[in-house]
Order: sequence, then C-alpha cells, then structure tokens
Amino acid sequence: MPEFVPSRRLAQIRRSAAAGEGSRSTYYARLRPDRPAYTVGTYYNRPGNGCFLHYDVAQKRTLSHREAARLQSFPDAFAFSGPQRAICQQIGNAVPPLLGFQIAAALGRPGDMVDVFAGAGGLSLGFKWQGWRSLAATDIDRHFVDTFNRNVSPVAFVGDMRANDVLDRLVSAAPVSTARARPLALLGGPPCQGFSTGGNRRSELDERNGLHLRYTALLARLRPDLFIFENVLGLLSMSKGTFLPHILAGLELVGYDVEVWRVNAAEFGVPQRRQRLILVGVPSGRAIPKCPQAWASPVPADLPLTIPTVTVAEALDDLPMIAAGQDGSGLDYRCRPTSNYQALLRGDIGAPEYLANARNAISRAAA
Repeated sequence: MPEFVPSRRLAQIRRSAAAGEGSRSTYYARLRPDRPAYTVGTYYNRPGNGCFLHYDVAQKRTLSHREAARLQSFPDAFAFSGPQRAICQQIGNAVPPLLGFQIAAALGRPGDMVDVFAGAGGLSLGFKWQGWRSLAATDIDRHFVDTFNRNVSPVAFVGDMRANDVLDRLVSAAPVSTARARPLALLGGPPCQGFSTGGNRRSELDERNGLHLRYTALLARLRPDLFIFENVLGLLSMSKGTFLPHILAGLELVGYDVEVWRVNAAEFGVPQRRQRLILVGVPSGRAIPKCPQAWASPVPADLPLTIPTVTVAEALDDLPMIAAGQDGSGLDYRCRPTSNYQALLRGDIGAPEYLANARNAISRAAA
C-alpha cells in the first residue's frame, strides 16, 4: 500500500508491522497467485479485514462471492440465498465441502446424517458426495436454511438449538438404533466466533460457547453410530486450555469415546490455509476412525512453495474479469479449465476423480 494513502489505521498497521507485532501487516494486501489463500472469513469483501484483494493487478477489487466460494471448494452451481452480508457469512463460516468429503471417506460405510448448526451445508455436501443421506438439518438463520435446502437436501428447518422442540424434531427424523439399516452420524459444530482468536471476545461467558451442551444433549438422545464436531483451533487455547477438556468430558459422559483431529484444508486439496479441529466420536468401546491422510505437506507462510498444494491461481484463473461490486456468476468462463480443481468445481469431474487425479500427479512428481 503506497505511503501516501491517508489512513490512521494504515499508519498503525505499519508501526505494528515494523515492530514485529501481530498479523495485521497483511491487511489490504493482494492474494498471492502461487499460494493457497489465507483463511476465508466472513469479511472477505472488505479490504481492511484481511488479505483478500484480487491477485490480478488489473482488477482493483476484493474477492467476489463466486471467487470466495471457490476458495472454499463450493461448486460453481452452488446457489447461496439471502442478501450480501448473509452470503458472506455462509461462505466464510462454512466447512469446505472437499475437506468434508475426505473426512466422510475416512469414516467407512456411508449412512444417514443429522446436521446441526448446519450453515450453508458445506460439511453435509462433502458427506453427500461420499454417499451419505441427510435426514434432517437445522440452523437459526433462515437464509442459511434456504441455501441448504436448495443445494444439499430439502430437509433443513429454522430452529434454535436451545429449544427442546428443535431437539425433539431432530430425534424424530432418525430411526432408533435398533431399527437402523445404515449408520447414523450427527454432524455439526457450535458457532465458532466465541472460540475464534479472530474475535475480541474469548470467554466462557460468551453465550455461544454454551451451545456445545445442546449438541451433547442431542447426542445423548439421538445415540448415533458416530459424530463429527467441527470447530476452530482457538478452542485449544480457550480458558488457558481447560475448555476443550470440559467439552470432551461431557461427550464422554454420555457414552462416547472421542479423538481430536487437527487438519489444515490446504493439505487436502483446498486452496486455502484453514486450520480446524475435528472431534470424532463413537460409542464407547468401538474403534475410532483414523484421521484422513493429508496428500500435501504443511504450508508454511514464509517459505517457497515446493509442495503439491492448490494455489489461488489454480482455483480462480478461468473466471471472468469483473469490476468491483460485480459477482460474475452470470458471466461465462474465460477459458477451458486450466487445473484439476477448476474441473471439479465446474462439474466436469466428481470429487473421487479429482482426488485420484491429484494423487496420480503427486506420484508422478515424486518419481
């Protein structure tokens, strides 16, 4: 950012960067085409809230919704509902479907799922690609529910997990354990803002941080064959590291053994450094599935890229050039797919073929 740009915030950021403090020195920055993106949050359309300016210097703008959705691995045909702010929240808060697909693949035989705090349905979509079927889903936001119903399965409803009738409805949608022909999974993760290091409030007093108790209450009633509890890495350090053991103790108290997976989406073919915690649980005494194996190495932010990750350019460079304020969803591609990742999101290939192609390319490169 040129020094002549008049901004008190920029002046503070420059001082902070020069002193080696914090990470805000990347604010107002362009994405690098040769690397995965930073974590896509809910303010990717604001230049002062992260490194989300388009990498092409000819395009003086932040990311469009279409581009941010691509960095999250949503297919181009995925249609988000609601006003602009709601779409930003749906995209920024989502689990990348491609990551969800690989988590589902590690769980064994596909079955049925109930999804809570469902958002736009990124996790459920990944499970759907793997052959899982949605029985019910809920979210407190009507725009999120409409997006889920349009793109994943028309089984979602607007509901507050603090209400007992919402839990009743979710339980009634699933067969009891003695009548199941297929495995049943409970998916979801309470809203992460109260745990995130990106927010100002990281306290057990934040009312969002009590929603894990409602998840546990549903788990005790639903008695699924496994559960997935997804959240941010900030959960590890909250309350000086005591809050996560508190959650785990509650899950174990209702009869489940739990394992904690730590994953970075960039290591699973998503063009974004997005680190998450995945709590995986099964009824006590059963074998817990193993964490899916990453097919790319960790992505250090400050070293040359010598590992087979998907880059921002590989994700976006077939999309049309647009002006600030445009989304470009109604515009045609400017070229044929130039990467395996683009072919996936354009619907030319499915997720299994995408992963097979990626792993074959890695094997050839290693040879």
